[in-house]
Amino acid sequence: MQRTTRWLAAATLLALSAGAQAQVNQVRVWAAACANCHGTEGRAQPGMIGLAGRNKDELLQQLLAFKNGQRPATIMHQLSKGYSDEQLAQLAAYFAAQKK
Repeated sequence: MQRTTRWLAAATLLALSAGAQAQVNQVRVWAAACANCHGTEGRAQPGMIGLAGRNKDELLQQLLAFKNGQRPATIMHQLSKGYSDEQLAQLAAYFAAQKK
């Protein structure tokens, strides 16, 4: 019985870690779409706006402002509408965690 409990606990931990890894990979896929303008992992080339290492809350506020039409843009208002607010929060957290 104790051996079965250990196997069940190990399987549960494995499943949880796999789910967390899949979530991180999904955010990286979303972030890759930003690379054309904002650089790989948010480290932009000179003249472009870098996202890496910026404040998570500020990034989210700006993304939501684009999505809601409160902030003018050439393309960001269209791109941001393709994501839920939760997805935008995950993107903001991802870029905030990147080194400049």
